[in-house]
Amino acid sequence: MPNLIPKGLKGGVVYHDGQFDDTRMVVSLARACVARGGIVLNYLGVRGFLKDEKGKISGVEAMDSSSGEEFSIRGKVIVNATGVFADDIHRMDDPDSRPTIKPSQGVHIVLDKSFLQGDSAIMIPKTDDGRVLFAIPWYDEIVIGTTDTPLEKISGEPKALGSEISFILGTAQKYLVKAPKREDVLCIFAGLRPLAANPDNPSSTKEVSRRHKITLSDSGLLTIIGGKWTTYRRMAEEAIDRAIKAGLLEKRLCNTSTLKLVDSDVPNKSGRLKIYGDDSAAIEQMIEENPDMGVPIDLRLPYTKAEMIWICRNEMPLNLEDLLARRTRSLFLNARASLDIAPLAAGIMASEMGHDIKWKEEQVESYRNLVKNYI
Repeated sequence: MPNLIPKGLKGGVVYHDGQFDDTRMVVSLARACVARGGIVLNYLGVRGFLKDEKGKISGVEAMDSSSGEEFSIRGKVIVNATGVFADDIHRMDDPDSRPTIKPSQGVHIVLDKSFLQGDSAIMIPKTDDGRVLFAIPWYDEIVIGTTDTPLEKISGEPKALGSEISFILGTAQKYLVKAPKREDVLCIFAGLRPLAANPDNPSSTKEVSRRHKITLSDSGLLTIIGGKWTTYRRMAEEAIDRAIKAGLLEKRLCNTSTLKLVDSDVPNKSGRLKIYGDDSAAIEQMIEENPDMGVPIDLRLPYTKAEMIWICRNEMPLNLEDLLARRTRSLFLNARASLDIAPLAAGIMASEMGHDIKWKEEQVESYRNLVKNYI
């Protein structure tokens, strides 16, 4: 670790961990669901519940935010797995329900890989606010975080506070030879932790359990809150088992512990394309037929035109933000670079999805406004 300040350093501990791309994981889950007969719908927001004469939930009322069309969808079990918005759903079921979520904001910044040379991450176990600080190589850049800021109000587009950014930079400067400054930041992003809190215990978010909780309301709303990606399969299994125990579903053995979402052994000619799992071969074929499609759209980002075309055809993006933030990680790797490629990316989407020049211009403008929160 040549970039670690050696003064006062007496030793360290080496341990091993794993990392993944959360957005590719979500897409893989959705595709695995479809492959097994499920139906996945994005931008379909729940507006209320359908209930029978006994007050038991029998479905949801939903609206397609892209068209405004409304739907009534029935189901044996309705699962509320909406993260920090779980209490909003609770109130649709019971306006007097007590809060179960204690949201906490975590902020990260992205820097050029030169700030942490090598393949190892660092974790600083003691910081001014009592949390750890980590710097991790990710997609050929460095992610540094995080903060723990309790929030009273939540939104779909959380914004990093100036104090959070200063804390991360200030702490990193104490340990890195190449001290990061505000102008070095490639991206700033904030996320909300849906911590499962006891309504009777107003403790700080640092002390709130990261474990998950599963509840079943009197009307039959099954809710799962808290937890982490690390345990998401166990969370899902326990939620379904709870529904079976309540007699809402037939008893069936769970196979999630051995279920593969994608064939990770599929060979690909570009190691980076393995993030597309089984489908990497299709993207490689596009590049073989037209090598220009395999050139990165911007040298500051790893993504190619072939990937964006393939995503448009196979991964249900509806807007430019979907493509640049939720299917690729362009926004998070380098916000300014993602803005520079926005017109080209919007053009690809318009061509693939049959939109006109007005749609393209509106998407670029909307994305430009979004990026302001990330730079």
